[in-house]
Amino acid sequence: MGRRGEETKKTDSRIEELDRELSRMGIRIRDTDQRKVRDEVFDEVTLLALYKLANRKVINAVGGSISTGKEANVFIAKRGDDLDCVIKIYRIRTGNFNVMSDYILGDPRFASIRKNKKNIIFAWTKKEFSNLKRALDVGLPVPEPIAFDRNILIMDFIGKDEVPYPQLRLNPVDDPEAGYIEVLGLITDLYQKARLVHGDLSEYNILHGGGKLWLIDMGQAVTPDHPSAHRFLFRDIQNMNRYFGSWCETLDEHEILRGIVGEDFFTP
Repeated sequence: MGRRGEETKKTDSRIEELDRELSRMGIRIRDTDQRKVRDEVFDEVTLLALYKLANRKVINAVGGSISTGKEANVFIAKRGDDLDCVIKIYRIRTGNFNVMSDYILGDPRFASIRKNKKNIIFAWTKKEFSNLKRALDVGLPVPEPIAFDRNILIMDFIGKDEVPYPQLRLNPVDDPEAGYIEVLGLITDLYQKARLVHGDLSEYNILHGGGKLWLIDMGQAVTPDHPSAHRFLFRDIQNMNRYFGSWCETLDEHEILRGIVGEDFFTP
C-alpha cells in the first residue's frame, strides 16, 4: 500500500471512530446513507467539530436534511430541552474557495487570515456567526446564532413543527408594496444599525413566515468599510427591485442607495 493509501486508511479509521463516539453520545446522523453525502459533508474535520459541539451539550440530536445549497448543507437538530435548531455545515471538499475569498479577504475583521481553503471556510463560518449576532443585537429578524466550531454553525430554527418557513420566492407576500417597503427597511437597518451589507440578497435567502420576512445566509455579509460594500449594496437593491418589480412599482435604485448611505458611492 502506498503512502496515499495509508493516509486514506487512517482517515477512514478516524472517521469511523468519531462516528462511534457520536453514536455513544446518542447522536445519530440521519439521511447520510448515501456515500456521496457522507464523503462531501461528514468528513473527519466536520465530525470532529460535531463531536465537540455535542460534547459541550450544544446539540443532542441531528435530524434530516433541510436544504442543500451551493456551499453548505443544513440539517435540523435538537438541543437542550428538545428545542429545534439547525446545523449548517460548510463543505470543505467542494466549497467555492474563490467566491468566499472575495468577501473574506477585503473584510478588515479577517485581515490576518491565512489564505488557504480550510482557513477561509473556518473564517466564513465564524463570520456568519458574527454577522447574525450583529443583526440580532439591533433587532433584525435573523436566526439566532448559538455556537460554531470549525465549519459548523448552530442556529435557531426558523419555522414551525420542524418545517422551515418557505423562501419568499415560494411564498410571496399578500401585499407586494408593503413587502417591498419592508425589505427596503431591512436593507436600511442592516446597513445603518448593524453596519452590514448582506451582499447576496434575493428572494432565495429571505424567508416568509410567522407574519414577517426573515434574512438568512449571512456568511457573505460585509461591513461598510469593505472595498466592495457599496457595490454589493447596490446589487442587493437591484435584486429586490427586480423581484418586486413584477408585483408593484419600485423606487429608483440610486435614490434608494443615497437614502441608505447618504450619497451615491457606486455608479454602474
